[in-house]
Amino acid sequence: GEFTLLELPERVPSPQFAVLSPQSQIGSSDLGLRTKDYGLPPVEIVDLRAELRAGNRSIFSRALHQAMTVALAAHEQVILFLNRRGTATFIMCRDCGFVVKCQRCDAPMAYHEAEDDLVCHHCNWRTLVPDICPACWSRRIKFFGIGTQKVEEEVRKAFPGVRTQRWDRDVTGGKLAHEQILERFIRHQADVLIGTQMIAKGLDLPLVTLVGVVTADTALHMPDFRMGERTFQILTQVAGRAGRSLLGGKVIIQTYTPEHYAIQAASHHDYQTFYRQEIAFRRQQGYPPFTQLARLIYLHPNKEKAQKEAERFAQVLRQRVALLGLPEVHLIGPAPGYVSRLRGRYRWQVIVKAPDVHPVLAGLPLPPGWSVDVDPVSLL
Repeated sequence: GEFTLLELPERVPSPQFAVLSPQSQIGSSDLGLRTKDYGLPPVEIVDLRAELRAGNRSIFSRALHQAMTVALAAHEQVILFLNRRGTATFIMCRDCGFVVKCQRCDAPMAYHEAEDDLVCHHCNWRTLVPDICPACWSRRIKFFGIGTQKVEEEVRKAFPGVRTQRWDRDVTGGKLAHEQILERFIRHQADVLIGTQMIAKGLDLPLVTLVGVVTADTALHMPDFRMGERTFQILTQVAGRAGRSLLGGKVIIQTYTPEHYAIQAASHHDYQTFYRQEIAFRRQQGYPPFTQLARLIYLHPNKEKAQKEAERFAQVLRQRVALLGLPEVHLIGPAPGYVSRLRGRYRWQVIVKAPDVHPVLAGLPLPPGWSVDVDPVSLL
């Protein structure tokens, strides 16, 4: 049937669903249906590797600093966006953009500050943080992650007297507190709004003429196959926050991987190109919609017992797959969950990857503490 896209910056469709309708004109509707037709803002991509080479160690590129100076001098508003989730992060070379990946799974490895090591959340392979980049021999290889608090400090240092407002999931006080933050910004009681995913929602802020994406890479290198899609969605949504009035606006995306197709396509508001490349990536890697996934999760308050049970049940699953004669079924793990502890309980997971996961799961007795999620929205 026909596949129509509406208000794409607010709700970008998933390739998962788009592939179901290959004949449809995917993305043929305008990628910028907005409240009034002010057109989509121009997007500039800044390569942070080049900034470092030029001696700029600030979190603001020269282009973003200059654009902020102009907007703030004109008493307009600025949004600074961080594309991040959680505290675990990854290791990246600041000179060439190399990201440490698992040698067995090719998934980006997560850095956990507490253990000071790298872990693959698919197969539990662990390794030490390298001192030098294996790709370009630079010593500037370190964990990647910056929070809203740090960005706020840097804004105040670079622009003394500017009124800042932070908006992220750490804001306490529930829904009311979030509404008050937004209300303050709408009333122009703050000049710069700094935040995470919350900011991308369909807000209509006419005084915002500049959106700066501080680091577009953060979610891109999470160990989840949907991260390209999420990055494209969120960047497209965030870009839609600028220039929603006659004042016009612009978007600056700072990144260490400017060549990544999700970032390139988002900068051109181009869903079709993104879709083509994302589908090619998923076909090559054997990810949905070309295969089906199921995630089995185990929770236990004791760290050792959680690991032992995950390993025991993974072995049961392997024997079951062999017994049923299912050669196309791949079991990944067990490994600790990306969020390795939740409400006092340790999380372990086993991922089932197959053309159809039901033959493996049908009639499978789940021991206490285990849950199963077929077609999981996220692997994190």
